[in-house]
Amino acid sequence: MAVTTASERPWTELLARGRGEGTLVHQAYEGARAPTMAPIPLDLSPALRAALADQGMEQLYAHQAEAIDLAWQGATITTTGTASGKSLCYLVPTAEVLLGDPRARALYLAPTKALAQDQARRIHQLGLKGLRPAIYDGDTPKEQRTRIRREANIILTNPDMLHVGVLPNHAAWADLFANLAVVVIDEAHVYRGVFGSHVGNVLRRLRRMAARYGTEPRFLLASATIGNPVELAESLTGLTEIALVDEDASPQAPRQYAMWDPPLLDEDSGARRSAVSEAADIVVDLVQGGARVICFMKARKGVEMISKMVREELADTSPMLADKVMPYRAGYTPEQRRDIEERLTRGDLRAVIATNALELGIDIGALDACVVVTFPGTVASLKQQWGRAGRRTEGLALYVAGDDALDQYFCRNPEGFLDRPVESAILDPFSEQIHAQHLLCAALEAPLVPEDLPYFGPETPAAIDALVASGGLAKRPAGYVLTEHDGYPAAKIEMRSSTAEQVVIVDGGSGEIIGGVELGRAFSTVHKGAVYFHLGKSYLVRDLDVVQGRAVVDRFDGEWYTQPKTETTTTIDRLLERREIPGATLSFGEVSVTETVIGYQRKRYGDHEAIDIIGLDLPTTTFQTQALWYEPGHEAMQDLPMDAMLGALHAAEHTQIAVLPLLAMCDRWDIGGLSTNLHMQTSGPTIFIYDGHPGGIGITRAGYARFEELCVSALTLLQQCPCEHGCPSCVQSPKCGNLNDPLSKNGAIMLLQGVMGAAPARTPEEAALRFVGRPPAGHPAHDIVAASREAAPATVDPHGSTDAAARIRPRRPKR
Repeated sequence: MAVTTASERPWTELLARGRGEGTLVHQAYEGARAPTMAPIPLDLSPALRAALADQGMEQLYAHQAEAIDLAWQGATITTTGTASGKSLCYLVPTAEVLLGDPRARALYLAPTKALAQDQARRIHQLGLKGLRPAIYDGDTPKEQRTRIRREANIILTNPDMLHVGVLPNHAAWADLFANLAVVVIDEAHVYRGVFGSHVGNVLRRLRRMAARYGTEPRFLLASATIGNPVELAESLTGLTEIALVDEDASPQAPRQYAMWDPPLLDEDSGARRSAVSEAADIVVDLVQGGARVICFMKARKGVEMISKMVREELADTSPMLADKVMPYRAGYTPEQRRDIEERLTRGDLRAVIATNALELGIDIGALDACVVVTFPGTVASLKQQWGRAGRRTEGLALYVAGDDALDQYFCRNPEGFLDRPVESAILDPFSEQIHAQHLLCAALEAPLVPEDLPYFGPETPAAIDALVASGGLAKRPAGYVLTEHDGYPAAKIEMRSSTAEQVVIVDGGSGEIIGGVELGRAFSTVHKGAVYFHLGKSYLVRDLDVVQGRAVVDRFDGEWYTQPKTETTTTIDRLLERREIPGATLSFGEVSVTETVIGYQRKRYGDHEAIDIIGLDLPTTTFQTQALWYEPGHEAMQDLPMDAMLGALHAAEHTQIAVLPLLAMCDRWDIGGLSTNLHMQTSGPTIFIYDGHPGGIGITRAGYARFEELCVSALTLLQQCPCEHGCPSCVQSPKCGNLNDPLSKNGAIMLLQGVMGAAPARTPEEAALRFVGRPPAGHPAHDIVAASREAAPATVDPHGSTDAAARIRPRRPKR
């Protein structure tokens, strides 16, 4: 990408001002791309060819023609850019099959209800009488469900409904399974991590059930651009030899790229102007300049705040535009969502502020500019969001950085950021707890027999033995069956969680259930006195009863939030891999993480100043997961003063967790960590980085495989941050269970240099190591780091999920 001077566009003045003020840290330009066309296959049915012609399609893009041809031969995955026409890659072969066989059925799976509704509209627009699409999800009226099962030949649903409503009731869907010819999996890149691991098991259950009814459907997948599309498709479906279509032949309009870093307010603390406020000003400028804008932010609260700020500013300066700005997020009714989508498509709205609910392939018309507020978690997601604007004419793709370590890392390395390859999706369908839950579901659907091994994998016999021993399954002549006391296991599984046990969150005023949290995270997120965020509203936890599985909350309008303080230990259960690196011994294996929430800190909004710390007396929780850990050698530690060791270990751990999403398609909220100057099993200083989900989903395995890259990225982040002693943009974590104490930025630099085998640069500043929030002499933490090796080990950073973070990010499993 080459830097260019933009001609007059709605954003010309904005970018010029950003350059002058230093907030525009990088600008690039990508020219237009002409399409590569291919003829529509002659062997398609006349009715389908006529329907395509009626839509104005006399030709196809070359990748569409390739995908349609490959669909006749076997399973495929198409991974091309936003607005590249991926829908036709599966709609054309699906329609051809259904038009040629009146008995045939197809199943379309989308991760969101809105996307399924959008696809249903597209199918209806083809005007083919032989296609009878119907949406079957939680919003479908009960009186319509029997008719849909009987009459529809394209069922549009989501993996959640397939899991809990269709597969356990397969007898009612016998006609579908007996005639299932095609399964479409749209937006496959969404199915990663815990959700993807669950979906991988649901799709294996689907294939098994179809086989029992005598069918073997063809799987057609579509995905945004990711680093490992074939591996993802194989992990999701359990199939092999999946064909890949990834040469995007669609046209692309010119696009301006801009990276925007809010101004620094305090050099000592590293505090910057809020990304939310900065983004609101940018959207106002673009709307007033005549642009149609979509603005993305992950946090629902942030979406509402930006929308409110934009509308208030426009009401003062451009009243006619204020009502043409709307937020869009989860939690709205289906009617509200559809109304916003239709207004956006018609051009009635000038700006929409959205969570990633609008990131997926919903057709929302022509937009001029896309503003992404803080890094959305992956480069793949960022490019997907940027692709929503400038589809037909020149567009602006603008990224507003936050003060998070990863955001600031990108701002200091902008060229590499824009050209950075997309990540690989990570999932593990055979994660022990997830796999076991779905084996129980499968056993309810039909007894488990040896012929099922190809679907559920080589881990299945051992998993079945464990379920028999625990009483979940029983061996009968027909196979392994569900024991009566387990009832309906599908209803107990939360597809976005790795554990079945949940605590429901009840609004004490209305009695309404407003949400839920994994049992293992309940003590850190919904303990008594915690501030809990849901759908942009604040609640104060009145009571937590884990026996009843219920937390009662009340609406809260106070000016403070809470952050738990925790004590954590890790026990190495099983070593799976080990290798030596220049300055450390690196290991990967299974660990048990034990956590006790001992109190919580109240902090003010705005300046994040601590108000007080309140003690708690809560039970200890333990979960098993996967982890990498490394033991720095003597050479790596020899230049570290004894009183700096724990702060250096702690800061290095924080920084590596912050940049691990560069290597794995995950969020820092999916990862946990712990550092200690003396671990009972390694007998020395050790840093642990673990999957935050019980059983693990492969994140730290990727970190282990690419550990050297992880160290380089962490060291780069530390060395490029202009702060003196550490700040939120490098070593401080918004969810540190030890409240970011102690931390040594310079110590972490020396440690990581030593681990990589490089001689640390001994500047006077590095010799005078200092802590962020260094405890004074006599403070317990000070005594710990100065203790001898015979003393009890000191550990820091339990990393429980914090409610402060929930204010600006979606809630995630603990880090």
